Amino acid sequence: MGHQTSVDITTPDKAENSKAANTKTLFIKTYGCQMNVYDSERMADVLAPVGYAPVDSPDGADLVVLNTCHIREKAAEKVYSELGRIRKLKEKKAASGGTMKVAVAGCVAQAEGEEIMRRAPVVDLVLGPQSYHKLPEMIAKVSRQLGERLETDFDTEEKFDLMPATRKVDGPTAFLTIQEGCDKFCTFCVVPYTRGAEFSRPVDQIVAEARELVAQGVREITLLGQNVNAYHGAAPKLEADQFWGLGQLISHLSKIGGLDRMRYTTSHPRDMDDELINVHKHEKTLMPYLHLPLQAGSDRILKAMNRGHTYAEFKDLVAKIRAAEPELALSSDFIVGFPGESELDFKKTLEAVEEIGFASSFSFKYSARPGTPGAALPGQVPEDVKSERLARLQKLLTAQQLAFNQSLIGKTLSVLVEDTSRAGSELFGRSPYLQGTHFKGAANLIGQIVRVKITDAGQNSLRGVLEEKSL
Repeated sequence: MGHQTSVDITTPDKAENSKAANTKTLFIKTYGCQMNVYDSERMADVLAPVGYAPVDSPDGADLVVLNTCHIREKAAEKVYSELGRIRKLKEKKAASGGTMKVAVAGCVAQAEGEEIMRRAPVVDLVLGPQSYHKLPEMIAKVSRQLGERLETDFDTEEKFDLMPATRKVDGPTAFLTIQEGCDKFCTFCVVPYTRGAEFSRPVDQIVAEARELVAQGVREITLLGQNVNAYHGAAPKLEADQFWGLGQLISHLSKIGGLDRMRYTTSHPRDMDDELINVHKHEKTLMPYLHLPLQAGSDRILKAMNRGHTYAEFKDLVAKIRAAEPELALSSDFIVGFPGESELDFKKTLEAVEEIGFASSFSFKYSARPGTPGAALPGQVPEDVKSERLARLQKLLTAQQLAFNQSLIGKTLSVLVEDTSRAGSELFGRSPYLQGTHFKGAANLIGQIVRVKITDAGQNSLRGVLEEKSL
């Protein structure tokens, strides 16, 4: 799914300069995960000082950036399809005497950069996830028709060091990337090849960015990483410990005044250590929601996926986490039709779902990613079999999700109010369990945490009645 990202990048202390400087227009289309949303915001930040202001449409834009994701099926083809539409807009602008530059960024760019440049002449530059800080320099080179148009080398540390310290956010929630890359090398996954090895940002750098967000009115931060609970960042300079884990980082961030809620995603079962589990028990700013991908219930398939754990180990881990936080809502990922998956293997996944129970989930048919070990495995499952299995799995998962949502009817939940609903007659916010929650209330409650008694529940959202103004 694509998200069109438009970010207001004018800061109060630079308002006059920005008004004069922002003579060029920027359109960013974001595909995929929350980390790409974060990266798109940072691209807007880095381009603001050189005069680019965001717009809501690519039509007539001076710079169009497609920030791509390689996880979903046929990801590259969707990018090429979009580039076909962009090419017409670029030709239209050229016919009127203007110039449109086109950039492809993100994981598809990292994996297929040279192919993109060969296959899509409309593209002026390609940059991987670790090269966003070089955007102004690359655009200048293209403008002068000098230098390389392809920048996909891994250099995560430099990326974060050179990003602007100030972010402009809109609303009471924000993402904050603390970790990138992955060393697990699951056989179905392209992340180690597109995002590189695991890298954790230093604690001081994360705290500074979190404080900046809170100063702008953010009350909930979601900590992001491809393998976020593998976080292992350099400790504050005054600390004796050399590195901190995610649990220690969350405990430290919870001391920031005005930061009322935290979440983190995405986790790997092998990195759920005791310290992090204990934080779920003791730290009330950490929401009772955990996304912990299982992928399959069959040990044979888990081994073929190189997940590094058995189903029994996953089940024991979940029991341990739920003992620490009984109110926890558990979310997970599942892949059906992995090469070699038999009907018996698939039934073990169904049994695992029934045994553990999930409040929400994401499930997909296996799709081979070029260059990953899974793509070369024997026993590729026919498409119609994958589709039939996915339908069965999703029927079970959606029933569990609806049952969990309906179990909240009659309860009063704290809701962070984010905006008015699409119709404009109600407010919209998120419960501690991440469901969208709708209720009637005044617009001045946006940005506040309020108590809402749940009166109705659907598959993906809750509805309730405001009990009191704010917490």
